[in-house]
Amino acid sequence: KVKLIKKIEEKIKNKIKIEDINIIDNSKAHATHKSFEKDKLHLILEIKSEYLNSIKRIEAERMIMSSIKDEFKSGIHALEIKLK
Repeated sequence: KVKLIKKIEEKIKNKIKIEDINIIDNSKAHATHKSFEKDKLHLILEIKSEYLNSIKRIEAERMIMSSIKDEFKSGIHALEIKLK
């Protein structure tokens, strides 16, 4: 899990101009859900980025999602994005 979170952080940092990123594993809060898969993560991304805040929210989210699209296949179930 830690390895995947670090990989996600690096991919976002390499593709998008950001000042700070905090990735929170919120998987435990979803453990009772029917669709829960213990090998897949529920993550909260807290990203501080003047650049992302300067463009439309939908475009910012598309950039983030496209930078980590491979991780959705292998390890992410859900993602919450908080831009600061």
